[in-house]
Amino acid sequence: MFDKETYIRRRTELKRLVGKGIILLFGNNEAPANYPANGYAPFRQDSSFLYYFGQHRDGLVGVIDIDNDEEWLFGDDIDVEDIVWMGYTPSVSDLAAEVGVNKTAPLADLSKMVNGQWSMVNKHFLPPYRHDTKIQIMDLLGIHPSKQKEAASIDLIKAVVKMRATKEPQEIEAIEKACNVGYAMHTTAQLLIKPGVTERFIGGQVDGIARSLAQGVSFATIFSQHGEIMHGNPSDAPLEDGRLVLCDAGCELNDYCSDNTRTMPVNGKFTQKQLEIYSIVEACHDYVLEVAKPGVRYMDVHFAVCRLMTDRLKELGLMRGDTEEAVRAGAHAMFLPHGLGHMMGMDVHDMEGLGQIYVGFDEETRPNLEQFGTNCLRMGRKLEPGFVVTDEPGIYFIPHLIDLWKKEGHCKEFLNFDLLEAYKDFGGIRIEDDLLITEDGCRFLGEKRIPYHPKELEKFMTK
Repeated sequence: MFDKETYIRRRTELKRLVGKGIILLFGNNEAPANYPANGYAPFRQDSSFLYYFGQHRDGLVGVIDIDNDEEWLFGDDIDVEDIVWMGYTPSVSDLAAEVGVNKTAPLADLSKMVNGQWSMVNKHFLPPYRHDTKIQIMDLLGIHPSKQKEAASIDLIKAVVKMRATKEPQEIEAIEKACNVGYAMHTTAQLLIKPGVTERFIGGQVDGIARSLAQGVSFATIFSQHGEIMHGNPSDAPLEDGRLVLCDAGCELNDYCSDNTRTMPVNGKFTQKQLEIYSIVEACHDYVLEVAKPGVRYMDVHFAVCRLMTDRLKELGLMRGDTEEAVRAGAHAMFLPHGLGHMMGMDVHDMEGLGQIYVGFDEETRPNLEQFGTNCLRMGRKLEPGFVVTDEPGIYFIPHLIDLWKKEGHCKEFLNFDLLEAYKDFGGIRIEDDLLITEDGCRFLGEKRIPYHPKELEKFMTK
């Protein structure tokens, strides 16, 4: 939690941006894993509630009355029975005071006030993503859960995105610290990788580092020899000599995330074929540092990377034809079916629940939802100082996609399907780091870079 003044300042700015009405910010409740007393742990608070109210306790709702310039924290004090099991928790009024809120009330009073003194004013809320919150909104406002996404306040969404997108210096410092734990996670994995060790064992070690040095993982760890599967969770499969293994993992520390990916040879040495593809991804990853800066659209950075990738794949004979035409046709998406990156901060896909069209795009830059690959571009808008985005190009050989496009003849003028047959068992490669947009360019976050240049990586894995 930051200092009290941070949350006062944020709520003041939010009031200014939204303009009128009341703002309802719902904190999360405990989520049971398989029965009520066995909840998922550790408890994770809603990020926007955290951003403006700072408290991690469950069962809280923050209300900002813009018209009367009042701020409220609703929630119930815990009783002795809870204290016996969970220990003492400060009262709601104490929690409120810690973040500069001077009005509190029991949770039951929220309905009375929403339907009483606030009954005739605009009520702003964010799109809910948990079913218990949806029920809470239905009870308070009479809006059925199926209608709540559409009923959510666009003014509030845009205000929250505007504020959370530009990271404050203290937020950048928090992300840097999370990236330092990410370094420990990934280098631990790199030193454990060898034939015969299971994916699940190394994935568990990676998770253990996150739980030991931070609050936990920022998303479910991806560790798989099937790098062509975007979200390949660890299996019981032993690592095999001669294959590649992909690790995409990050931690959450002090409410801020890291997110990195590395791809390694299981035996510690790239084959020539692996190195040829890996060097393309490496070049694309590093090229982002040259072109990403304030005023440049991340969509343009994405397509600059796609053109570089296409040129290099043409050198290997996997692609052909005019590069501009190939990228315009989406032929590169055979190898890169996702966008270059996404916003990152309190959420690993920062604010994605508020609607990607508001987070990753702006009035000038709109998403293309029709073209395969481009429809998965999460971040396209103009970059601004203080943005934190991921830089994660990859090349994947997905057998089912190869077969489908070959059968349909899709982009056949740009793709060498005969040569692609020889890569069906290759897997996939991704290299990812977290990028801060500065006043005149960009830089990677984290004190130390997780090894990824081939010679450096091979040398590190032999330690």
